[in-house]
Amino acid sequence: MGKILIVDDDKAFSCFLKDHIKKYYPLLQVQICTDPVRALPLIRKGEVDLLLVDYEMPVLDGEKVIKYAREVGIETSRIIILSSRDADYLHQHFPLGTCLAVMNKHETAQKAVLDMVFKSLQRKAADATAG
Repeated sequence: MGKILIVDDDKAFSCFLKDHIKKYYPLLQVQICTDPVRALPLIRKGEVDLLLVDYEMPVLDGEKVIKYAREVGIETSRIIILSSRDADYLHQHFPLGTCLAVMNKHETAQKAVLDMVFKSLQRKAADATAG
């Protein structure tokens, strides 16, 4: 419990997010993949507790990565879409039920929501370790 896969071609953002998670949520394991095509074999049911996917990437966009994740059995409640686009745009492309959340990478309020998700995952990982 507590495995996070970040699929984002923005290496600087991905590394920032990974460092943030490691600092504040030490029970969580984070893996970064900056190439969405190479990420596909890493996306397997039971091995990813949270999938963070950038919406706009070259070669294979986030929408296709998410479609693949759902096909291999990743629950929509374990998928978060990240983007530089505003939340209204993202909600039009990913209606309710398509994923857990859509978030703008650069909005502070959105990062607070992401922290709530990490905190919940950390708590579950702690419970799994204790039990």
